[in-house]
Amino acid sequence: QVQLVESGGGLVEAGGSLRLSCVASGRTATRYSMGWFRQAPGKEREFVAAITRNDGATYYPEYVKGRFRISRDSAKDTVYLQMNSLNPEDTAVYYCAASAAIVPGRRPFEYAYWGQGTQVTVSS
Repeated sequence: QVQLVESGGGLVEAGGSLRLSCVASGRTATRYSMGWFRQAPGKEREFVAAITRNDGATYYPEYVKGRFRISRDSAKDTVYLQMNSLNPEDTAVYYCAASAAIVPGRRPFEYAYWGQGTQVTVSS
């Protein structure tokens, strides 16, 4: 069983930055690939970023590429999402998720464990 706890969300003005953290219980550093997703009201949960469990390769969709960066500190069992140049369309609840796959997927059903989410609100 893996438990994930996100933090770092909040209210920020357009153009600003936030860094989200996700602390994982247990020894997840080499056992799970990690991903970030987000869900805005009335919309489906969408992929934001992922990092592999072995070589730290990262994956991003086009709508955040160049603005968001995922990283992990294996010693702390923590995954980060650095978000820059935020705009109001980035407003959503952001979720951390863990996948046993070597190459993490981009669809929610590919992740077995989820955190409770942290709210990010970007004002215009």
